[in-house]
Amino acid sequence: MQNNTRKTLKIYWENTIKYKLSVLITLFFIVIASASGVVVPLYYKQFFDILGSEGPREIIAGKLVGVLMMVLIIHSIGWIGWRISAFTSTHLHAQIVANIFNACFQHLHKHSFSYFNNNFVGSLVKRMSYFVNSFRDILDRALWDFLPMIVKMLIIIAVLFWKNYILGVIIIIWLVIYLAINWFMTMYKMKYDIQRSKAETEASGFLADTIANNSNIKLFCGYKKEVKSFFNLEEKVRKLTEFTFHLENIFEAIQIMFVIALEIGVFYFGIKLWEKEMFTMGDFILLQSYVLIIFQNIWGFGKIIRRTYQNLADAEEMTIILNTPFEIQDVPRAKKIKIEKGKIEFRDVDFYYHKTRKVLNKFNLTIASSERLALIGPSGAGKTTVIKLLLRNYEVASGKILIDGQNISKVTQESLWSNISLVPQDPILFHRSLMENIRYGKSTATDEEIMEASKLAHCHEFISDLPEKYNTYVGERGIKLSGGERQRVAIARAILRNAPILILDEATSSLDSHSESLIQDALDKLMKNKTVIVIAHRLSTIVKMDRIIFIDEGKIKEEGTHKTLLAKKDGQYKKLWLLQAGGFIAD
Repeated sequence: MQNNTRKTLKIYWENTIKYKLSVLITLFFIVIASASGVVVPLYYKQFFDILGSEGPREIIAGKLVGVLMMVLIIHSIGWIGWRISAFTSTHLHAQIVANIFNACFQHLHKHSFSYFNNNFVGSLVKRMSYFVNSFRDILDRALWDFLPMIVKMLIIIAVLFWKNYILGVIIIIWLVIYLAINWFMTMYKMKYDIQRSKAETEASGFLADTIANNSNIKLFCGYKKEVKSFFNLEEKVRKLTEFTFHLENIFEAIQIMFVIALEIGVFYFGIKLWEKEMFTMGDFILLQSYVLIIFQNIWGFGKIIRRTYQNLADAEEMTIILNTPFEIQDVPRAKKIKIEKGKIEFRDVDFYYHKTRKVLNKFNLTIASSERLALIGPSGAGKTTVIKLLLRNYEVASGKILIDGQNISKVTQESLWSNISLVPQDPILFHRSLMENIRYGKSTATDEEIMEASKLAHCHEFISDLPEKYNTYVGERGIKLSGGERQRVAIARAILRNAPILILDEATSSLDSHSESLIQDALDKLMKNKTVIVIAHRLSTIVKMDRIIFIDEGKIKEEGTHKTLLAKKDGQYKKLWLLQAGGFIAD
């Protein structure tokens, strides 16, 4: 935890130090304002010493008014200091928080596809929010609690040493013991704060998962099971929260005993000094004022330090994310890929999802420029893996993948993706307008270009029937649209992108026969002069492909055109074709 705490503070510091001038101005005026609050009691000491002196009242009154004027000046200086520091710190806060949010957002999206597959969306959002909110709280405490406390304590100790060194020693010893005990109690509570934060993350992740799968919960009658599971997770959070609150109460009770001991102790010593005529009435006023200032600033120290470490515990999970190396990175000085022909080569590619599960074994495949290739085979055979490796969702274990002779592991990921259009089996859309979703294929596209692509993909028809038409918001992940409508939007996006390499992963699986016949013409136009890879289980959609590859157990078992594969006696493709055509193959 200490290592992650240092890393968290380092990230916060690196983002804060960018604004040196604002930081220095804020600190300077907080110091001035804090000091003014401790200097004022010195004048009140003088005030009461003058009040208790003998002499003409007119003269004494004049002196008292003079002291009050000095108090007014010092209070004014403090007021100005607090106002200036408040304005500069507000600017500082806003700038740094925006920077941290942006940095977290940019870093999070640089993680690989598999990273997001292994983490709940809800927990990632929670970690990012906690990280930023923790910075806000820590900066607030540093500026408005820790710094004023340090300034005031140093001045108080100096003044009391000047009055009587024993008073100064008493305060120092008390502060050391008080702060040490608070520190020990905070460290003890820390491990339970971390456990609580992790339990909250687990509950948040479970909550996000159940919300995303609410239809499954209803249709599979999982309501009671999910309620029980969530109750157990929240019960764990409740127990840890209650335990940490009990610790907080115990720590507060110990603090009260220390405060009482300090108050009685310093006044008892003050009485002894008064007996020896070394203390005046004003000194008692000064001592009382300083004791109150110490209480006001130190009383919450234990709670402040515990809240700070609790914030650091909350921020730890995002710190881990920020310090986790990206699984897939561009190599140093990576160049942009240049695609002229679109020839794709897999050379001796090995790939494992897990160490014990080899998906591709010495896989070799060459796809010619502008060739239309279909990948078929049983589930888990490696079809989708081929696509994911081409998109660099994962890195190959060995071997290499080339596009026009360029190793895709040596080019920038952005340039690779910009030259590939993907229409997935289950397209996921942003909760934005249809216009924005389609324009994602080409950010510079005009509205007219978007509508033309929509017409080619045959989604213009259903969009035109919507009340808001292209300004219609589609809901989270496109939930307001049917599966077929989402696929047509994804096809429109691919048409708009017009990349030299096209991947269709069951692109028409959610379409009815009528819609499929409409889109097939659009897909034929889209495929022209492009290198195309099609994954399909419905063989009727790939009969016109230039070549069909049958993959099983990570290897190519059969390849050829639809006609040549059907001519093979006892061929796997032929068996699948006859099964889908309604025949039965005897064992």
